[in-house]
Amino acid sequence: MADTPARTPLYDWHVAHGARMVDFAGWAMPVQYASIVEEHNATREAAGLTDISHMGRLRFEGPGAAVFLAETLTRRVADLGLGQIRYSLVTDEHGGILDDVLVGYYHNDYGQPFYVMVVNAGNREKIVGWIGAHLPPERAGRPRHEVVWSDLTPLWAMFAIQGPRSVELLQPLVDVDLAEMRYYKGAQVRLLHPAARRQGGIISRTGYTGEDGFELSIGADVAHDLWDVLIELGKPLGARATGIGCRDTLRLEAGMPLYGHELTEQINPFEAGLGFACHLVGYDFPGRDALLAIEKEPLGRTRIGLELTGRRAARQGATILVGDRPVGEVTSGTFSPTLQRPIAMGYVHPEASAPGTELVVDIRGRPHTARVVELPFYRRKKKGTKK
Repeated sequence: MADTPARTPLYDWHVAHGARMVDFAGWAMPVQYASIVEEHNATREAAGLTDISHMGRLRFEGPGAAVFLAETLTRRVADLGLGQIRYSLVTDEHGGILDDVLVGYYHNDYGQPFYVMVVNAGNREKIVGWIGAHLPPERAGRPRHEVVWSDLTPLWAMFAIQGPRSVELLQPLVDVDLAEMRYYKGAQVRLLHPAARRQGGIISRTGYTGEDGFELSIGADVAHDLWDVLIELGKPLGARATGIGCRDTLRLEAGMPLYGHELTEQINPFEAGLGFACHLVGYDFPGRDALLAIEKEPLGRTRIGLELTGRRAARQGATILVGDRPVGEVTSGTFSPTLQRPIAMGYVHPEASAPGTELVVDIRGRPHTARVVELPFYRRKKKGTKK
């Protein structure tokens, strides 16, 4: 008998508001409340509120935390400034991608430093096991390299507030100036609304939609009440609750890779276009030597974006061809609500990867013409720019 999916603190709210629930990475999650397209467009035009409490959140502290993370992740963390967040990878000994993560650096109320790592829900147990297996041994009765870490996922809720009106929506609820917060920065905040009972939280200017926005971690015990406040404050702004269905269409338009699709243990960072997230000089992390060797070799495949003719979307696993010769396969595909055409990402041989290259995608036995385009498919308009 299958295990019952875990529930976020907002599970009852989702069900009460008509969400279509599915088992996603071991969690009962809302795919949509009404229309994926409507929720997608609301995020692009105003703000979308998404429950992402299924994401794993791990906390590291102690004098050895920075070194331990540097010896675990592909990217430096010791030089992070207060409130800075960095995208990184966890790789195996062969250079395959175990997960892509965000790591933020903060101080507690007593000025003591700690790090928060956000991992993908489906990889949480794998990464927790990986961390346990790679902690340095105890030395002379001292704790393991003086690293203390904990999995806070069950204790926290996490919301994504994404879209051009996200600052306007969130600012009355927190005691930091969100307009001044830069991208990939975060801060510990005091929640100002009575519904939050003046608890604290962590807010970051990060997201997975291609829009401006924030991700907010708060105590699970106040999640339901604060969510209700956000929904009510958002109504006059055009904001609405959004499910993981439009989260996928949004991230695909933004050209962002998804674990299990563009990222797997069989894909290395250079193929995925994530070489920037690999600092190969300095600390030795699992897979560093393999990546040093891979970096010197020609790529066997590379990640690309595709625009297809017609209105039929290509799905994961569809074959990509030059003429009748297979050169790769699709990893993600959808009909883009913003661009009003089918788009996809996939991996192909490098000779078929140049923007403008004409290809064919086999969709259930039928050929569909496609063209390689630069990623991302969609870029949000900056303030002060015209269409």
